[in-house]
Amino acid sequence: MRGVTSLGNRVGRGRRWLREHPLAFDGALALAVLVCMVVGSFVDPHGHRHGPSFGERTPDARSVLLMLTGAAALVWRRRRPLRVLLLTGAAGVVEYAEGDPAAPVAMSAVIALYTVASRTDRPTTWRVGLLTMAVLTGAAMLLGAAPWYSQENLGVFAWTGMAAAAGDAVRSRRAFVDAIRERAERAERTREEEARRRVAEERLRIARDLHDVVAHHIALVNVQAGVAAHVMDKRPDQAKEALAHVREASRSALDELRATVGLLRQSGDPEAPTEPAPGLAVLEDLLATFRHAGLPVELARTDGGTTLPAAVDLAAYRIIQEALTNVRKHAGPDAKAEVSVVRVGRTVEVTVLDDGAPAAAPDGGAHRGGGHGDGHGDGPDRGHGGHGLIGMRERVTALGGSLTAAPRYGGGFRVHAILPLTAPTGEAT
Repeated sequence: MRGVTSLGNRVGRGRRWLREHPLAFDGALALAVLVCMVVGSFVDPHGHRHGPSFGERTPDARSVLLMLTGAAALVWRRRRPLRVLLLTGAAGVVEYAEGDPAAPVAMSAVIALYTVASRTDRPTTWRVGLLTMAVLTGAAMLLGAAPWYSQENLGVFAWTGMAAAAGDAVRSRRAFVDAIRERAERAERTREEEARRRVAEERLRIARDLHDVVAHHIALVNVQAGVAAHVMDKRPDQAKEALAHVREASRSALDELRATVGLLRQSGDPEAPTEPAPGLAVLEDLLATFRHAGLPVELARTDGGTTLPAAVDLAAYRIIQEALTNVRKHAGPDAKAEVSVVRVGRTVEVTVLDDGAPAAAPDGGAHRGGGHGDGHGDGPDRGHGGHGLIGMRERVTALGGSLTAAPRYGGGFRVHAILPLTAPTGEAT
């Protein structure tokens, strides 16, 4: 068994070597064809009444030269298949016209015809194959020494036809294998592109979450720290309360950051947090943090008992969080906010209103929204950079909804999002 395996390995290595060195393979094939033609030239198919005889006839110098020419031409059969076929076919025709009896020079033309059929298209195979069959068979019938109906002449017709058919079959199989390989490679590229797309979408989603968490909690920490510094000497009890809110906001920020970054851990890393993502179920807790920071917020909801998809629930929560953060940072100390969550058909509408006046920018202009304009006309903060409104718009667009954010007539700002209850298939959330 081990010897058979070793022999199989040597044969496999030999085949690979021949595929990597096609000229050497063609040289060996030409030598084998020459040996077959020379041996066949000593055979007389009618030398004996019981069958062919060997050694009763010998080829002359002209036949040997034609056999050498036809065999040598096969070395270049891959590079110039049509020219090689023309040369070997001409040698066969000359041998039929001058040889008596003719040596099997046409054997080299059969190999050349197979090469043409295997390396060109089907129409070319049909045209060249029929022409070669007609020329060689006609030369054998009309110019050969044997009668036109002899089996040798029919053999020329059969061998040329089989060579063309075999070459066409090999070409078709090669094209089929190449097509399968190309489809497999294209499918692999598609999978890689899809994986890269999903990674990019997940990175964008995590970036939005990190921005929302940091912007919200750091804004609250900043406000409460300012309050504590302002009343530290005169009202220490109020300063302690402000510092407690700072500690609570920072702890919440750390918890949310830990939950978000935990999604990036590998399978061998410590266990990621199992707390659910925030949603409208904890909306009151979110509004309480803003009220503690000094922003009066009123809530109106008509979605009681509605179970929202996780992506929609998280998006609504983040939109309210970002909008109120902008109100607290830029609407002024006396601003008030209103939040409404309304179920309308198969959508949920989230609205955040405030009555604050735009804060003056260093250049004298207004930039409500905290510099989060996306350059699409979302308020007078166009062109100031930032990612707040961009992040909200991306969240809503990913779910197939719509978002408008613009100043209100008479003062204040309005953020309005319409979220479908069913996210588009395949969209990242």
